[in-house]
Amino acid sequence: MDSEGPRRMAALHGGQRDKLEVYPHLLAGVDLVRGGAGTALVGNPEQVAGLMKEYATLGIDTFILSGYPHLEESYRFAESVFPLLPREQKERVSGPLSGPFGEIVGTSYLPRASQS
Repeated sequence: MDSEGPRRMAALHGGQRDKLEVYPHLLAGVDLVRGGAGTALVGNPEQVAGLMKEYATLGIDTFILSGYPHLEESYRFAESVFPLLPREQKERVSGPLSGPFGEIVGTSYLPRASQS
């Protein structure tokens, strides 16, 4: 609770459950049920997808999502929200996507083999 993220989250809702909605379908207060900062996108699939599209218009292109329970919510999200989002793909990096040891590499920089 001493870090900046949780401090800002607490400032949004002040610990009051009637002040959790900070924007339509966006709740602060995740810190009231688990540690750390975070917000929750809530609503039906169309409302959640709409809020994600609003974030995208601000330039946000990456989301770290989690739900409760994790596995069930990931399936529910994939089946109900993903189909409502645009399917734009960024330009792929040319070249191999795996390194010398078989792992998947998320960038175009491949790991070098150990020299020892």
